[in-house]
Amino acid sequence: MTMPLVIRQIARLIRLCIAGKGGRLAAFYFVVVVFIGFAGTAVGVWLINWNADFYNALQKVDGPEIVRQIGIFGIITSISASLYLAGRYILKLAQIRWRRSLTEVALDRWLGDKAYWHLRAGNGTHPPVDNPDQRIAEDCRLFVELVTDRGTELINSVVALVSYFAVLWTLSTFTLSFSLFGFGVEIPRYMVWAAPVYVLLSSLITHWLGAPLHRLNFMQQKREADFRFALVHMRESNEAIALQNGEEAERRVLGQRFQGVMANWYALTRRDLILGLFTRPFMQTVLRIPTFLALPAFIAGKVTLGGLMQVASAFSNVVTTLSWFIFKYRDLAELAATAARLDQFLAATEAANAAESGPTVIDTDDDILHVEDLTLRSPDGETLLKVPDFSVAKGEVVWIKGSSGLGKSTLLKAIAGLWRYGEGLIERPRGKRLFLPQHAYLPLDNLAAAITYPQPVGSHAPGDIETWVTNAGLAGRIGELHASDMVTTANKGLSGGELQRLTLLRAIAGKPDWVFLDEPTSALDLPAEERMLTQLRQALPHATLIIIAHRPPAGLTITRSIDMESAIESTAAPAETLSEARD
Repeated sequence: MTMPLVIRQIARLIRLCIAGKGGRLAAFYFVVVVFIGFAGTAVGVWLINWNADFYNALQKVDGPEIVRQIGIFGIITSISASLYLAGRYILKLAQIRWRRSLTEVALDRWLGDKAYWHLRAGNGTHPPVDNPDQRIAEDCRLFVELVTDRGTELINSVVALVSYFAVLWTLSTFTLSFSLFGFGVEIPRYMVWAAPVYVLLSSLITHWLGAPLHRLNFMQQKREADFRFALVHMRESNEAIALQNGEEAERRVLGQRFQGVMANWYALTRRDLILGLFTRPFMQTVLRIPTFLALPAFIAGKVTLGGLMQVASAFSNVVTTLSWFIFKYRDLAELAATAARLDQFLAATEAANAAESGPTVIDTDDDILHVEDLTLRSPDGETLLKVPDFSVAKGEVVWIKGSSGLGKSTLLKAIAGLWRYGEGLIERPRGKRLFLPQHAYLPLDNLAAAITYPQPVGSHAPGDIETWVTNAGLAGRIGELHASDMVTTANKGLSGGELQRLTLLRAIAGKPDWVFLDEPTSALDLPAEERMLTQLRQALPHATLIIIAHRPPAGLTITRSIDMESAIESTAAPAETLSEARD
């Protein structure tokens, strides 16, 4: 990855941080922290001058002056600490605001136009994005913290460099003289030139040794997120695993994921060790080198002890400031990796939202659902289903049938506007629509919220919800409707039949004009199915019901059925006859 690309990615993300809610205030905080850093640089210059006064007093054995200088040192330390703590506090305020801005952008783009669905493997026109949860929760935090911390340091380092260079130039008035191959060599103000040469060579070596860290950090974040996802997946499927004695199989999968974490960690650790073999000695010697370099002038009597310590302090500050790149190389590598992952994620969500392909879906003012010349294809272009032309009027109850794997569920996704593979025309009425998928979904909330989803619980009277639950044969669950301990375990302890009943109650609570149901009663016995569908029809007497099922739905008067396999549309018998035929 090239440096210009990394800079562009970071700049794009910073613009998003500033543009969000509270982003400009956070930018102001950032500027305040930078100016606090400038004040800290002034204190640093003061400390350099203090070194001369203190060590000169030591050389003269001037007791009162030594005591006075110790008092001044206490003042300098207090001011420096106060500036540092104030800067850190204000920077934290900026970080949480920018993180909120960036997180809100990521969530809006991920949820907008159902990008989260299209970016799943096999669903969209773009490559799937791995671990979006990690990119939103972890990468947004890491990026903001790294870019603000390192950004303030970089700006302050540039200003400090100018200040410390000026001090070093003023102090380094002596010349280094030596003989090289018989020629006399003199380097005036050699301490000034030694600092950048020393740091430049060290920086080049650091970058050469640490360049692979960017890729390794990127992969480590991915491997860690993959392992965490596998653990969450197992936790959510623990009942199925326990019933099938799948512990050993799960242990193999988790072991393989963790092996990936370990393999990359070893590579990352080896590279970090290689880099540390140079950077650690550099950091330990950087404060001593200036003293060694200034010793010739001290031995020659050109500077006093105080002057020696002052020059050494100025040189150390210059070298330390110039060495910011070396000291922060690991953080910069992590910042580049984080920015790349986050920028790729946001670019993928934008592309998914902008993509226009698949069947043409039009919302009309007519109370008719019309499907014409519709062919559904798989992501690789294979034909899944050629849907017979059909129209459904308001108030009808239509049974869509066909063999398993034919593409009936995909038809509902196409009507919903999710499926982007295929061609044809779908005209949908503008009325309120509700799609209930084959696999029941419960949000991270209590059971009452699961019933009214996606509407808030407060939009319905508590008595209504309890009545629906009782009529559905779930009276035993009334006590759990508003239980706070159901926040993360709403689906635990519920059978498949109970889940389907709750899902059907969602249609009653939502009061849609058009209801599309995919195998809504597959886990229910015949009496329970008839009870639930009868309750649904009584609650929504004028709604259109389009039901995908392998068997005729009980408790409903079917207007007609559409056979996807034979492309034959027929008028169905009343529900009683269908129930008898199924028996």
